[in-house]
Amino acid sequence: MRLSNLADYAVVLMSAAARQCGSVPIHAAMLAEQTGIPGPTAQKLVSQLARAGLLVASRGSGGGVRLARPAAAINVAEIIEAVEGPIALTACVAEGRHDCSLEGSCKVQPHWGVVNGAVRGALAQISLASLSVVPAKAGTAIDGARPAATPAFAGVTG
Repeated sequence: MRLSNLADYAVVLMSAAARQCGSVPIHAAMLAEQTGIPGPTAQKLVSQLARAGLLVASRGSGGGVRLARPAAAINVAEIIEAVEGPIALTACVAEGRHDCSLEGSCKVQPHWGVVNGAVRGALAQISLASLSVVPAKAGTAIDGARPAATPAFAGVTG
């Protein structure tokens, strides 16, 4: 299993927003600069995350975006679903999907809901607050910097 770059960047962007204390508005351009995510992509993600109720946007002077809830009350599953839709490892469990050649004879299909629930449950256990803490590396400065546009979940495969 591998997240799309957009879902990964959403987690990175939300982590950066959480590090800004969460309640102070910050502009998408500043989040893009801090994370290395391209500006148009950051703006697209801000819009999607706001529509999903994870960010609150305000216009005018002093405007920007802020977390809609405390970082401890937002989890990775919610962020991923805001960009990707429901977490599902296979398409056959989606409502109205009938594009599998094994449909009707597959003995595993009824069990995918349990698998998907387990994956979602594991991701729901990881709070945004826990991802907002920058781990200290031996012999390096703690500055919160991250290499530009390096996916947070790079190398996660299934």
